[in-house]
Amino acid sequence: MVGPRRRAREIALQILIQLDVNPELDVERGIRLYFDHLAVDAGTDDGDEDAPAGRAKTGSFGVPSTSTGPIFTSPPFDRSMVDDLVRGVAKARAELDEIVQNLSRNWRLERMALVARNVIRLALYELKYATQVPTNVALDEAIELTKRYGTAEGAAFVNGLLDRAVTEQGLRR
Repeated sequence: MVGPRRRAREIALQILIQLDVNPELDVERGIRLYFDHLAVDAGTDDGDEDAPAGRAKTGSFGVPSTSTGPIFTSPPFDRSMVDDLVRGVAKARAELDEIVQNLSRNWRLERMALVARNVIRLALYELKYATQVPTNVALDEAIELTKRYGTAEGAAFVNGLLDRAVTEQGLRR
């Protein structure tokens, strides 16, 4: 089972990717769009009288449905962590991108895979600003996110780049 903090990172990553591919979308609207249209909240009821209390009926891909199909709910997550991560990464994006560009000697930021680029931003933000998150946790979570949403090669790339960030840029706390 995925813990609430990992699930918060997954959601933050999804929102950050949406913001990356839609530069005209502002942070607050990106967060709102995710929670209004994509999130399946285990703690809400969509009004379907056949759904058990506190659980919304959903169809394919976790989208709310009025059909009599199986019931899916989202694992619990830390909503304030999602908001903090997305807002923090967005605010520090230029600085984070500069760090990435300095670390990745042979890859321009825009040539990096979408998932890897945003996982790196998220992890660098946690390494630099989220003082309550241990370094090894930030690194492990970044690798797991890349494995789940990216590729095995991407996970190796993210691991190498973040390891260099910790050792060369002094991001270890």
